[in-house]
Amino acid sequence: MTQDQALNPSMPADTTYQQDLVTAGQRRVNLVWEFTQASVAIIITLSTVFCSIKKLTSPELTNAFFLIIGFYFSRTNHAAIGGVGFKRASEYVGR
Repeated sequence: MTQDQALNPSMPADTTYQQDLVTAGQRRVNLVWEFTQASVAIIITLSTVFCSIKKLTSPELTNAFFLIIGFYFSRTNHAAIGGVGFKRASEYVGR
């Protein structure tokens, strides 16, 4: 083991600059999407709680709440273990 490897045990990069730019862009879009999902879930939850406190009934709001919260907690990007970017078949085996 060389001195460089002892100080930095990371594997050397094997991606191009363009691949790194694409991955960075995907991360940025993912952050925007995650923030949007969280905001919608918080807003619908607060609206439902407010209507419950004020004794207001709205079947549409209740249905929207369960639909949005259900999708929020079961969205498919949880199945993409390891985040965005290229996956080598030998490193990642899906379900």
